[in-house]
Amino acid sequence: MYRINEIFYSLQGEGANSGTPAVFIRFSGCNLRCSFCDTEFDSYREMSCEDILAEIGQYPTNFVILTGGEPSLQADDTLIETLHEHDYVIAIETNGTHALPDRIDWVTISPKEGSRIVLTEADEVKVVFTGQEVEQYLDIPAESYYLQPCWKNGKDNRKEVITYCLAHPEWSLSMQLHKILNIQ
Repeated sequence: MYRINEIFYSLQGEGANSGTPAVFIRFSGCNLRCSFCDTEFDSYREMSCEDILAEIGQYPTNFVILTGGEPSLQADDTLIETLHEHDYVIAIETNGTHALPDRIDWVTISPKEGSRIVLTEADEVKVVFTGQEVEQYLDIPAESYYLQPCWKNGKDNRKEVITYCLAHPEWSLSMQLHKILNIQ
């Protein structure tokens, strides 16, 4: 059984897959408590693989994003294999502090300052920028590196992030489109 906070259908709002329709499976619980986190992920309902399949099957896409909380605390080989057996393409958004099951199709590491990253590669690295040192995250082999403004109390630091990206072109800007468009 998996502790699922919510399952919903929307557009991916961040990173390389921004704008892509996806089913989001939000896992409950996280091993970090970031001051800027905007997600309530403590509540949950227990769901089996079959329960998850039944719920995501009502949406017209085969692209699934495992998110949280921290999905690596629960996502396992059984879930990944089950989703692949039903022709889903699987992405995960993780803080990188725990190992992942094999065969995830797209890995986004969103490292948090002061945490110990155990993952050694990703498809993309996406950092919520609060002015911290970020150059060490370029050591994680990835196709793309994104800095994302930090949203807190309805405001963000996008000007600071844009300035940083312009001075450090190895980083690209990733905006949280779902917040700008006011969608889930």
